[in-house]
Amino acid sequence: MEKLKPAIEPPPQFRLPPKRTELEVPPCVRPAVGGGGGEGENARGNARGRRGASSLPGRNAFARLSFLWENVRFTKMLRVVSWNINGIRSPLQGLACQEPSSCPTALRRVLDELDADIVCLQETKVTSEHSRIQDLYGDVLTEPLAIVEGYNSYFSFSRSRSGYSGVATFCKDSATPVAAEEGLSGVFATLNGDIGCYGNMDEFTQEELRVLDSEGRALLTQHKIRTLEGKEKTLTLINVYCPHADPGKPERLTFKMRFYRLLQMRAEALLAAGSHVIILGDLNTAHRPIDHCDASSLECFEEDPGRKWMDGLLSNPGNEAGPHIGLFMDSYRYLHPKQQRAFTCWSVVSGARHLNYGSRLDYVLGDRALVIDTFQASFLLPEVMGSDHCPVGAVLNVSCVPAKQCPALCTRFLPEFAGTQLKILRFLVPLEQEPVREQPVLQPSHQIQAQRQPRKACMHSTRLRKSQGGPKRKQKNLMSYFQPSSNLSQTSGVELPIPPLVGPLTTPKTAEEVATATVVEEKNKVPESKDEKGVRTAFWKSMLSGPSPMPLCGGHREPCVMRTVKKTGPNFGRQFYMCARPRGPPSDPSSRCNFFLWSRPS
Repeated sequence: MEKLKPAIEPPPQFRLPPKRTELEVPPCVRPAVGGGGGEGENARGNARGRRGASSLPGRNAFARLSFLWENVRFTKMLRVVSWNINGIRSPLQGLACQEPSSCPTALRRVLDELDADIVCLQETKVTSEHSRIQDLYGDVLTEPLAIVEGYNSYFSFSRSRSGYSGVATFCKDSATPVAAEEGLSGVFATLNGDIGCYGNMDEFTQEELRVLDSEGRALLTQHKIRTLEGKEKTLTLINVYCPHADPGKPERLTFKMRFYRLLQMRAEALLAAGSHVIILGDLNTAHRPIDHCDASSLECFEEDPGRKWMDGLLSNPGNEAGPHIGLFMDSYRYLHPKQQRAFTCWSVVSGARHLNYGSRLDYVLGDRALVIDTFQASFLLPEVMGSDHCPVGAVLNVSCVPAKQCPALCTRFLPEFAGTQLKILRFLVPLEQEPVREQPVLQPSHQIQAQRQPRKACMHSTRLRKSQGGPKRKQKNLMSYFQPSSNLSQTSGVELPIPPLVGPLTTPKTAEEVATATVVEEKNKVPESKDEKGVRTAFWKSMLSGPSPMPLCGGHREPCVMRTVKKTGPNFGRQFYMCARPRGPPSDPSSRCNFFLWSRPS
């Protein structure tokens, strides 16, 4: 039977790879058998064989992630995907999510097309209804986004700003976690269902921990997994959106490094407690020069504090874990150590994605034993549109053992979605009472009547002046409002007539009288001379000349685009012209040239 096509096809700007099928298995793809470093080497070799000479995955990226044992025995595998979506509604804009009734269908289509057991999203930019920091521009989490059929979801919101930051984790019902927790420090952990294992955090004050976790940048879910040998183990996923260090705000660099420190301490504490750990999400740092499109132009690339922190967190595949070597591994570089131009983030303003001129900021990190023994693939999906980042993911040859009940942090248990009646006190907010204004004392009626007499006299005198007649006022031409200032100074001493407030009462005219008056008025009009018409035409042409044509860039002789300086400084707000082509490598002739021109002198 022919398979029916969906009624609504996604538009071309949101192209998702085809869904994974278990039958489409390339012959060169076979999982490695064995343990230790040998399995890692085989997996790395198989990964190179799969990708061949292609620098980026094709549309069949998900299909190439299906594996089959040499004896054609299918094994259930765990697939995780991470995506910085730059607003949870951004990927849904191209999927006809205008009405609330269509949002759950559109979001589920996105999750199903990503085809992962666990989907971790960053920068959701939504606010909880009970967070009390909503404003006009905040996007409140609604039920169609929070509760999706077939998934259980967990959200972390920013408690300091509305519509900012935030992470979310969507787990299939077949991968329901046994515990979930918001934040890294345990400050916002619930009484039941939290994960624990915080380590020694004496170097942080309680207020600092609260500030670090108040932006909604971390979410933990703990799962039970079963290995190929049938052993059950614990796996903790840390969905993280690390801060960006603005060069103009030194305090944000301090915040970023303290957040990194807290993340590493929590991950290592979980690892020491016997759990496998995966850190996935947007780390906001390109680790190696191979992970950046133009690392040579950056001063002291290796000395960046964020890169130094990653050096201490991660270990190379050939090194043994020790006191000065990190306990985690970059799964993508473990399987693709020399892959060039493997980027996950591009500048939207410069159009750098068209030429793949970006950086790799999104990672799937795992502890050494987990990556070497279970990671079968680590991939990027640059063809998935909808954000300035692309999804990244990994495939593990373990199966997930779902919990019988969702943890307390699940969004379906939030008060606004739980289906329970809320108390009216939740909707009442105390307001400051304004001082009562003094009411004016009532006056006797004869005093009020006396005050009204001058107004009546004024209206009566106006009627008398109107009845005495005078020169009739003609309708002014719009050109009269653009006279030179000299004419205005000459007429400044002339007293202008004051129009009456109330005109004389007139009786309604018949249709014949109106028509006759119109004909007489047309005959009395003075025809406009050619000189006056020419002056008026020239005036309006000068006023409505339109924008001047864009200058041509020096490299391609093509019209430029205008941009505005947004960086704080002496040139803030100034406009300039630049090449309209997307940013790319300097050696690429199709990329943007170095043309620059201020729109007007300073």
